[in-house]
Amino acid sequence: MKCPHCGYKEDKVVDSRATQGISAIRRRRECLKCGRRFTTYEYIEEFSFMVIKKDGRRQVFDRKKIIAGLIRACEKRPISIEKMEEIVTQVERTIQKKYDREVSTSKIGELVMEKLKVLDDVAYVRFASVYRQFKDVSQFMAELKDMLNKGKRKNK
Repeated sequence: MKCPHCGYKEDKVVDSRATQGISAIRRRRECLKCGRRFTTYEYIEEFSFMVIKKDGRRQVFDRKKIIAGLIRACEKRPISIEKMEEIVTQVERTIQKKYDREVSTSKIGELVMEKLKVLDDVAYVRFASVYRQFKDVSQFMAELKDMLNKGKRKNK
């Protein structure tokens, strides 16, 4: 494992545990050169599948891209990286069950938004605003009004 801080290639594992709700091992590592700590996750790779981009190109699914989007959407929100990892794992499992080797980015985005909508309204709106690429403020406002109306119905 390469240290993300100094690039040194040797470290020691200081803590290892299974993560809640997902099939992964979380490892805390310490660089043998700079002494800084970092976290890695190990996943069982069941199979890879292709993602069909909006322009028709195909790429191998990369969970890091979803995590990056979630980190931006959840910035300054009370959502742990573990919860974001759990969302990605749930999305992966859904894709593996529903689709045969290929899935569109729009389906992935919708699955992520479903999970965020339940978890945190602000993170959901942030993710949706980037993912759906609202053409103007009126589209954005319509999404917010819809969300607020559903929230009022749920509270009654």
